[in-house]
Amino acid sequence: MNKDLLTYKKSGVDINAADSFVSFISSISTKKKGKKKFSNIGGFGSISDIPNNIKQPKIVACTDGVGTKVEIANTLKKFDTIGIDLVAMSVNDLIVQGAKPLLFLDYISINKIDLKKLKSIIKGIVTGCKQSGCELVGGETAEMPGTYEQGKFDIAGFAVGIVGKNKILKKKKIKSNNLILAIPSSGLHSNGFSLVRHLLKEKKINIKKNNFLKKELLKPTKIYVKEILNLFQKNLINGCANITGGGLSDNIKRVIPDNLIAEINLDKIKPLKIFKWLKANNISDKEMLKTFNCGVGFCLIIEPKKLKIIQKIFTKEYKPYVIGQITKGKNKIKLNGNINWI
Repeated sequence: MNKDLLTYKKSGVDINAADSFVSFISSISTKKKGKKKFSNIGGFGSISDIPNNIKQPKIVACTDGVGTKVEIANTLKKFDTIGIDLVAMSVNDLIVQGAKPLLFLDYISINKIDLKKLKSIIKGIVTGCKQSGCELVGGETAEMPGTYEQGKFDIAGFAVGIVGKNKILKKKKIKSNNLILAIPSSGLHSNGFSLVRHLLKEKKINIKKNNFLKKELLKPTKIYVKEILNLFQKNLINGCANITGGGLSDNIKRVIPDNLIAEINLDKIKPLKIFKWLKANNISDKEMLKTFNCGVGFCLIIEPKKLKIIQKIFTKEYKPYVIGQITKGKNKIKLNGNINWI
């Protein structure tokens, strides 16, 4: 063969390495026992069944990424949790409307195929799918030399869920005097990392040498699917919100009817250690609330009489607690008091 001939591999794209990665994904079992394979992986498209026990089924779809949290993973060379984050960011949005996650697809773009890194990422995605009760049915891995710097990559995900037409959670269920509950987050989840990274740079903090930050910054996002769907089945929720970018205020007001206000008592919020650390590094209360979940990963809006029943469904670590109530008005959101950061 003429060594001077141009090839795709010489341009930086290794099809054989990509094929090896696809084979690896196809070999992963969805169960701890058994030999079930992802039969759709590697095809041109994925085919999945629609459950036949849902009346007037409606499809709900969400897509998201994990943002610059991938840069923390790159710095620490730890990639086994961001796949969980990727699934969580979509499925936690799906359940807000009462949808059960059915399937998930991923997109990974990288400067050069790194099988060890990609296998670690995909294992996290599989774990996230198991935690949310959905199936990884396909995806895409793009090797893009010249677009990303050496070692750099990005990931995105797409989830599809299903809900019966009469089971869709609508704003009109929310009433005055309903309680607003906070379900604790596991940490930062996948929001605000550009500010975190800016802080680290400004303070010249080496996270490789900081055991607290090494542990906290890559904690995977809590997946709330099983608990929330359980509440839906028992008709215990009037409304809910996934607290992501924009914090409590921006996310809760998305589900509040025009004639009501969600009054949040900030002094009731229980911030986790990572948020107390961030706050202590010259970040204002306003910025904290706008950028981070501050310890509240998900919110429920319920009738007061259902509080104790709901709390029993959660483990101690994620037990919901009251942070406010719904009142009459037109502003949709009102924040009272201040978070106690001490």
